[in-house]
Amino acid sequence: MALYRFGNRAPKVEEGAYVSDSARVIGNVVIGPDCYIGHGAVLRGDYGNIVLGPGTAVEENVTIHIRPDGNSAIGKMVTIGHGAIVHCNRIQDYAVIGMGAVLSFDVDIGEWAIVGEGCVVPAYTSIPPNKIAVGVPAKITADVQPGQKEFWSYVKKLYIDLAHRYPEELERIS
Repeated sequence: MALYRFGNRAPKVEEGAYVSDSARVIGNVVIGPDCYIGHGAVLRGDYGNIVLGPGTAVEENVTIHIRPDGNSAIGKMVTIGHGAIVHCNRIQDYAVIGMGAVLSFDVDIGEWAIVGEGCVVPAYTSIPPNKIAVGVPAKITADVQPGQKEFWSYVKKLYIDLAHRYPEELERIS
């Protein structure tokens, strides 16, 4: 695990969370139980505060950062896809942020909202609960359907399983 104190700001990782040794968790970051922090991810709480709820997956090469004295509250069982850039205030429970998406300052993502791959959510934008947003800039295009929630619930459980398996099964072989 690569955890870094910055001044008097230190990360806290709850029981059952996995943080890759190639991830960087800096400053005031709280990682809830059963979270998965993937390889190459960077969570920078050097001058803001980041809190991840239980069971959240921060996939490979994600960057999470917040402005000075800002707070980024990421709910439970959120999925943040590979390579996303997150500067937002809030991502509510069960939301899905697609691979390569960009969430700018003062963005709020509602519960069970889905932000598509490569989508750019501009500053001061809110995506309501149970809506799908895609494009550059983000536009709401549809409602989240029960089948999508079922699929993403399955994926979220896979990452919780990985968080528990990695400490036991990941072995460097060269």
